Formats: sequence, C-alpha cells, structure tokens
Amino acid sequence: MTFGSLTRLPLPYDAESGRSARDSFPELSGELSDLVAGAAGCSPYLRTLMSRERDWLADALGRDPAATVSDELAALDGVPLSNLSARLRQAKRRVALLAALADLGGVWTLDQVTGALSDLADRATHVALTALVADEIARKKLPAATPEDAATGAGMVVLAMGKMGARELNYSSDIDLICLFDESRYSADDYHDARASFIRVTRKLCGLLSDHTDEGYVFRTDLRLRPDPSVTPVCLSMEAAERYYESLGRTWERAAYIKARPCAGDLAAGARFLETLRPFVWRKHLDFAAIQDAHDMRLKIKAHKGLGGALALEGHDIKLGQGGIREIEFFTQTRQLIAGGRDPDLRSPRTVEGLAALAAKGWIPHDVAEKLTAHYIEHREIEHRLQMVQDAQTQKLPSSPQEFDRIARFVGEAQTNAFRSRLESRLKDVAELTEGFFAPDSGVEAEPDLSEAAQDMIAGWHSYAALRSNRAQEIFKRMRPTILTKLHDAADPEAALVQFDRFLSGLPAGVQLFSLFEANPQLIDLIVDICATSPRLAAYLSRNAAVFDAVIGGGFFAQWPGTPELHRQLADRLAQIDDYERQLDAARIWAREWHFRVGVHHLRGLIDAFEAGAEYASLAEAVLTALWPVVVADFSAKHGPPPGQGAAVLGMGSLGAGRLNAVSDLDLIVIYDADTSETSQGRRPLDARSYYARLTKAFLTALTAPTAEGRLYEVDMRLRPSGRQGPVATSITAFENYQRNEAWTWEHLALTRARRVAGSVALGDRIETLRRALLAEKSTGPTVCKDVADMRARLAEAKPAHGIWDAKSGPGRLMDIELVAQFCALRAGHPARRVEAQLRAGVKAGILDAAAETQLLRAYRLCWTLQATGRLLADRISDIDQLGPGGQKFILASAGSPSTEALATRLQDCCAQAQHLIASTLANDGPCKDKTDHDASQ
Repeated sequence: MTFGSLTRLPLPYDAESGRSARDSFPELSGELSDLVAGAAGCSPYLRTLMSRERDWLADALGRDPAATVSDELAALDGVPLSNLSARLRQAKRRVALLAALADLGGVWTLDQVTGALSDLADRATHVALTALVADEIARKKLPAATPEDAATGAGMVVLAMGKMGARELNYSSDIDLICLFDESRYSADDYHDARASFIRVTRKLCGLLSDHTDEGYVFRTDLRLRPDPSVTPVCLSMEAAERYYESLGRTWERAAYIKARPCAGDLAAGARFLETLRPFVWRKHLDFAAIQDAHDMRLKIKAHKGLGGALALEGHDIKLGQGGIREIEFFTQTRQLIAGGRDPDLRSPRTVEGLAALAAKGWIPHDVAEKLTAHYIEHREIEHRLQMVQDAQTQKLPSSPQEFDRIARFVGEAQTNAFRSRLESRLKDVAELTEGFFAPDSGVEAEPDLSEAAQDMIAGWHSYAALRSNRAQEIFKRMRPTILTKLHDAADPEAALVQFDRFLSGLPAGVQLFSLFEANPQLIDLIVDICATSPRLAAYLSRNAAVFDAVIGGGFFAQWPGTPELHRQLADRLAQIDDYERQLDAARIWAREWHFRVGVHHLRGLIDAFEAGAEYASLAEAVLTALWPVVVADFSAKHGPPPGQGAAVLGMGSLGAGRLNAVSDLDLIVIYDADTSETSQGRRPLDARSYYARLTKAFLTALTAPTAEGRLYEVDMRLRPSGRQGPVATSITAFENYQRNEAWTWEHLALTRARRVAGSVALGDRIETLRRALLAEKSTGPTVCKDVADMRARLAEAKPAHGIWDAKSGPGRLMDIELVAQFCALRAGHPARRVEAQLRAGVKAGILDAAAETQLLRAYRLCWTLQATGRLLADRISDIDQLGPGGQKFILASAGSPSTEALATRLQDCCAQAQHLIASTLANDGPCKDKTDHDASQ
C-alpha cells in the first residue's frame, strides 16, 4: 500500500497555510498535493512538522508508509545514549507526521494508525531502557550484571498499559507504563543495589522520553497505574507487585491488566509475571460485582471532571463525557471481566476485538456490537484530529464556531452543521446503548454487616473528643461507610476496628484531620493498613495526627535523601525561627514526620528492617547535628562562646553503628577540648569544665524534655568514662588518659562503635585517630578474651531471653552476637563499627573462620529483622499470635518464613548455632574448635 491509494481528504481550514504547504512540495501533484494542503491548512502542528522534515517527507510519500515506519524504527537500534534523545525525537516527528497523513488520507485504518504509534512507543521505550541499563552496568551500579544483560534490561521489564498496551495509542497520548524487575535474578545481598539501580533507570527513562527539548519530546509518561503509586517506588520487584495484587488489587486494576503487555526489557520475564496475575484479572466464576464497581468508577470520573448534566457539544469531552470513548471501553471491559475468567476467547485487550468476541459468544447483541464499533472508530478519529491541531493532549470538542469549522474540515466535511448533527447523534446513541447496562446509583453507600460487639464499640464514638462538633460529625458521617468497609476487609476486622477505635479515641479534635482524609482518600487506606498491622504506630498516630500532613506534602514516598540533606533541611528550618523554645518544637515536629515516614515505608514493604535501621540512625544524626549549634548558640548568649576548641558529640552503641529501631534511645558521650584554666567570655562566664558540663545538660534537655510537641529522644550517657559517676562531659585529655589507663574491657568494646555525630568536626577527627590507636593498642590485652566471656555470662544472667520471640536478649541473639562482633573488632584492632564489618575483621584476623561468620550473620540478620519489625508493631512481642493476622503476615514476610512455626524453628536453630560459635570463639580466643567441621560443611 502506498500514498497513491487515498480514500478521503481533509479540507484546508486556513487556505493560506494550505497553499504555502502545497508550494513547499512542488514535486507533489494531484491528491497528494491536496492531502498536504488540507493537513497543513487544518493543523499548525502538522504544518511545522512538514517544514522541519520536508526532504524526508517528500521521499516518504512515494513509498509504502508501513515500510518507511519500519525503517525509521530499525534505525534507532544501536544509537549511543548521548545521541539517543535527539534521535528519538526525530523519529517521533517523522512517525507522527506520516501516521497523520496516512490517517487523514484514509491510507491506513484506525487500527494501522494506532498500531504505528504504538510501535514507535514500544521501540522508543525499549531502546531507551536498554541504553540506560547498559550505562548502569558500565558504571558498575548494577551488581552481577554483564554488558550482554543490557539487551534484556538485566531483568527489568516495562509493561505497556492502557491504550499503549492494547496497541490503540492515540495521536497525542501519554503512555501508561508499569516498571518491574525480576528479583530472582539477584542474590539477597545484591537485591537492594539492583532495586536502586532500576529505580534510577526508570526515572531517567521517563525523562528521556518525556522531557521537552529543542527537538521536541517523544511521549509523556505516566507511571501511576503501578501498585499503590502514592506508596511504592517507580520500579518495584515482581514479587512485591504480586503480593500487592494478591491482597489489595481492585476491580479497576483488574480491568487495567486486560490491556497489559510487556513492551521493553526482559519480555520473557514480563510474560511470566502476567501469567501469575491471570487468576487476579480473570476470576473463575462469573463476576457480576464488577458492574457496580465500573459504574462507581464512571460516576467518580464524571464528578471529578465535572462532566455531568445535559449533553452540549461545545467543550464536550469525547473521551470521558456522555456517550464518549470511555463509555464504550467500560462497557466492553466490564463484560469481559464478568465472563473472561471462564472463557479465554473474551480476553482481547483491544476494544473492537473485544466487542466482536462478546457478540460472537452471545454476551451482547450483534447489532449493539456493530453500532458501538462504528461509533468507537469515528470517536477515535475525531479524537486524533483534535490532538493533531496543536499536538495537545485533549479530547475536548471546540468551544467556538470557528474551531468547530476547523475540525469539520479536518474530517473532510464542508458543512459544519452536518458534522455536528452526526456527532451529536453518535454520542446520544452510545449513551443509550451503554447506560442501561450499569447498575443505577443508589446515592447512599452501604455499610458492611458488623458484629454486635463492633456495633456497640461504634455506638460510643459520638462521645469522643474528635466527634463532638457538628462539623466533625458531618464530615465523618460521609467517610464512615468507606472506613468501616476498609476495616471490614482487613485480615482481622475485629482487631483492626479495635485499633481504629483507639486511634479515634486518642484524637484531641477531628475537623482538620477528617477534612484531610476526605480530600485525600489514600490516607484512609494508610490508617486502616496501620490499624490492621501495627498497634504501636496506630497509637503513635492518635497522639501525633499532624504527621499526616507530611504524607500530602509530595515527597513522602520519595527515596531517603541522606543525612547531609536531612541536616540541611532541619538546619534551614531552625534558622528561620528566632525563639529557642519554638526551635525545639520545630525540631520535634520535623523529626516526628520523618520518623513516621520511616515506619510507614517499613510497614508498607518499601524498605526492609536494615534499611529502616539505617534511616532511623540517619534521622537521629541529622537531628543531633542540626540541634547542637542551636543549643550552643542559646547557651553562648548567657555564658559566652565555648572556651578552647569546642566539643564533639559521640554516638555510641547502635547509633554509633548506624542502626536503630523505631524506639531506640541514643547512647551519647560529649568530649571537649579546653584547658581547665580556660573560662568562657560572656555575661556569666564559666570555667571550661563547668561550661561543657552545663552545655551538655542543656543539650540533653533539648533532646529529652517533653515540650508541647513531645520529646525528641531518650538519651543514655552511661557509656561515658566512669559511667553514672563520671562527669557528663569529658575533656579529650581526661578521655585519653582514662581509656589508656583505667577503662575496663567492656569500655573498649563500646569504643569499637563510637562515632562523631555532632559538634566539632576537627575534634571528631582527632577522637577518631585516638580511637583507632586505642583499639590497636588494647587489642593485645592478655585478659580481653576472659573479660568478654565474663561479661557475656553476667549479661546472660542479668538479661535472659523473655521467651522464644525475644530477638534481643539471650544466648545467640542480638546482644550476644553484637558482643562477639565487638570482641572481633577489638581483638583485631580494627575500626569497623557495624556487626557485619566487625565479624569480617574477625575473619581476616583469624579469630573466626568464614563458616562461623556466615552462621553468625545469618542469626544476626534474622534477629535484627525480628527486633526491628517487632518494635515497629508493639512494645514487646511475647507471642507472635497476639499480633493478629496483619502483624503476623508482616513479620513473616519480613523474615521470609511461611508460618510462625517455621519461623520459631528457624530462630531457635540460628540462635543455638550462634550460641555455640560464640562460646567456642571466646573459649579459644581464636579460630573456633569446629573450624574443620565448618569448612567441610561449606
């Protein structure tokens, strides 16, 4: 087929533009010349493309348009990443121009037009993805991936959704994408690096396709069809997506997956993923509940877009409005969902094919299918012309008579009134054919059936402070059916309702929060999720409901910004406040929002227990770093600037190691550098020792005092020299002398995790140099092994395990493994702070063998996961069964165990092995006795 076989022609609305375009192509004659004049005379956008691609188009009009498009797409292969943006945009201009002319001239059917645009989207997405993945691999950002893996996205796949998925892409369409990666291709150690790499690729991919440059753009991209887009990262693992759809997938998402197909990257992995979703999309039994769900969606769209009321052509939305494209799509997809589970022949992703299949199987009359098909094609062609005018993403009919004239000429109609009459008739016919299919709207949302106990609980809500005002009651009444329905759908409805009741009862007021919920319904999902899973977080929310503001802020679900950026944000906020008490309150509000964010990310599975631990520690360090100069400035106003060289705050314990849980306190030491003879220069001068002691107490008060906004952290300073008996701040000279001559072995163990977290950087560097020297010096102490063994015995007696689920205390559990890790670091004289690095130092020093390291890390990772996860959910977990199904599911998923019984067995086995290895290591002060056996078992 060539451009010689024209079946229709547009009429130039702007005659001068048409003549000018015709003159630009003197080599064309007859109908081809008329086609160019008509297209340019109706569309400024097409006129611009013709001018920009004149020579290419003149040649293309003499060839088969399908072959020309194929050649253009093939030329994209192998384009370097540095040139890809410009080349993709050139391909977009050419394919868009050729498809438009083939459409306007009737050379191509609607199916061929949308197919060519979809082919371009597929090719552009694939070459962009593979180029970006290749760049990640070249920069060694994607673990265990080779250059050859780039061709298949190294396990990443892009699913085309919506019209792109159905190969029905319209002329100026967004492309709806879901980006996933096959986590099974990566080891547990590489998983998080791989995920971060794929998230980067996805963000760059969107920019490469959608950014406007001097060359134009390729396609606007939309990633919001992915699971829970307000919560999840832009690229997520297939396993996480499967879990979401299995537990939370909704009817509209089932409908969306009718059109889904892999279009870029690892197409085989994408096909496997879609196969796993088949039971979710296609139910085994007839699913008439989908009708009401679809009807509700239609009503919401109309209400949201303001599309109700009588039909009027001016400004009418031909996609979403009455009798529009979406009505036909909903009609088709809903009937497919009803019966497609039983009959695979009904599962076509394409609207016209779906209508034909439904008619063939007797689900709709043949004449209805034929009418809707004809109306659909004409609606889509008008949609294309609306978009061709200025390359605008619009489906709205013109509002002025002049612009109606333009569209009429664009479709080849010289009489605008005739065009309007036919269009109005088609819209009304579609509305009549589809409206009766959907259930009528009752106007009142029904509440679920509740137990008598639940009804009694709800009856008491009117007495709560949050519901005392009439306005709060009115707003809550509108939300109540939705809330109760979502609570009723939780894994344990009664437990979820109890937690929601506690949340509601703890609210001091309701109007603002309820208004926030009503304007942002996703928050209802969040609070129900929290109530169904984490009693601790639900109780926290009732006391700190203002943290919901952060969820709406726009960056709540973005990646963790890192400690420097957090410090900058808080420091900037505090610098804008000139009152000390208000600064302390502001720090509490800010930290509370970020703390809540970490908990939600952990609860939703966006981060694991180790990432959460690092983020809690990062947040604490940012708070300490930003608040220290605020406290110093306030203290200096009374007593003068700090004497000497200032002070540094050391984080000890878990803070020093950079890993905290949701309720960790902070172990701190303050060290200053000043002679005892020095005094401050201020209104109320103090000698150096008194100055830093009182400054330290002021800092502790700033952290721990319960202001109107609560407290920031609990602080423990017992790791300072001489413990509770020593001064709260220690001079660097006294600290060094104490560590060299008086400190016990346990204090040297504590030193293995010390790290500056606030205060003087120079002093912090000096302390770090001293720390490293002390560890090397004390590593050869003759009593280190015995002291640690004795300390371990005392800990075991003083802090026994509280049942099998206590991951922290007891032989072979967190404290025990951390103790032997610190022993390894001390004995090796190594500066490592985290457990993993300390055990590795022990291996290098011959204290442990590799097999022992592996088994200890296995126990440590399980114990930390249980400890961090458990502290997010409740104060103490004596029995997992007490958490209810939601909490149990979260813990089991976090630990990767299929059942509580399996998890209990695994925990006991891991801890028993760890206990044996620790005892053996300390008994030998070197490689464990079972080294040969361990090596043999590897």
